[in-house]
Amino acid sequence: MLRAAGVGVGDEVVVPAFGNVEVAEAVAMAGALPVFADIDPVTYCLDTSAVEAAVTPRTAALVVVHRFGRPADIARLHELGKRHGLLVLEQGESEVPYDEVAQRRERASYLDAKLRGVRTPDGGHGHTYQQYVVRVPGNGRPDRDAFARALRVRGVECRVPVKTPVHRLPEFRRCVSLPETERAADETLALPVDASLTKRDMQRIVSACNALGGLLQPAF
Repeated sequence: MLRAAGVGVGDEVVVPAFGNVEVAEAVAMAGALPVFADIDPVTYCLDTSAVEAAVTPRTAALVVVHRFGRPADIARLHELGKRHGLLVLEQGESEVPYDEVAQRRERASYLDAKLRGVRTPDGGHGHTYQQYVVRVPGNGRPDRDAFARALRVRGVECRVPVKTPVHRLPEFRRCVSLPETERAADETLALPVDASLTKRDMQRIVSACNALGGLLQPAF
């Protein structure tokens, strides 16, 4: 799509560093330079103000990635693109089957109400909970990683959604300030929210998480 739009050598494309490397790789394959902008800490998608700050006379496009089933603020990003004459491309993650969305939302609502000591996600409009991502606040220790290990010992499957932001990878290393991206990479953890989970499964997840409250700062 970038090539078809004439984006190539000498152009810059604004992309998120919080997520998969494939977006930056696609920009590089088109011959352009990926420029990383910070994310909104609530949606984990590109922050409009951060994108605007990253725009230069060489910027030709931006790639918006919808994250974890939560849509980006695409209206504001399109308005920004129109104002600066930029191509705005969207990339979604794997879609949740339509008949599972209501069940995932129901399980997410249960977790929202029951979990203690972690920051639950802000559902927002249109969230499909492709992943249910909580924050495990740090206080100088690798609390998120210790929390994840302890959950697995208790039989709860969980995963770190973004282990290394793209701007930290050797092939795309940049000296750039992305504080929300860094914080999200260090604190986020995806808990099970599949439609196949039973009520007993959900109770086990809550029980295991809440039993580990001593590892965490109070949620706020």
